Amino acid sequence: MIHSESLQLRKTTEEDLEFVLAAEQAQHNCAFIGQWSKEEHRAALHDLDMLHLIIIDALGELTGYVIVTGLLDPNFAVCIKRIVIESKGLGYGKLTLRLLSDWIFQNTATHRLWLDVKDHNERARHVYEGAGFIFEGMLRDCVKVEKGFESLLIMSILRTEYLSRKT
Repeated sequence: MIHSESLQLRKTTEEDLEFVLAAEQAQHNCAFIGQWSKEEHRAALHDLDMLHLIIIDALGELTGYVIVTGLLDPNFAVCIKRIVIESKGLGYGKLTLRLLSDWIFQNTATHRLWLDVKDHNERARHVYEGAGFIFEGMLRDCVKVEKGFESLLIMSILRTEYLSRKT
């Protein structure tokens, strides 16, 4: 569906869900992303407002997944709900974000592409800022975790900003 020389993003299938759950629950990922049940992921596969994609590397190995929501939003605001990368340090997160942003802005009427990121996830925030996402604000203590609460940073890129980066 979406591809470069080193990565391919294709629709997630039922057969991919065990990988998705394992990646989501992995020690190096779970502190940074929300957790869904298999049933929630399965429902997302069939939801017309969502895009659930598997990330595959050049060797054909599953290396992560993406969830996008808001495809039917009347305000043309699409959310990158989740990007999970298993193979860290290879630039796959940055490339996935670029491929996904390109596809969204070139194939949909999206005006605003947005996401939230936990305030302690400096690595992801750096990637998003490098891709042109602008910090909009913080949702303070909005996520209940085992040790208390965590805050989310809201970031977005508008179509005009995306297009100005492409020229």
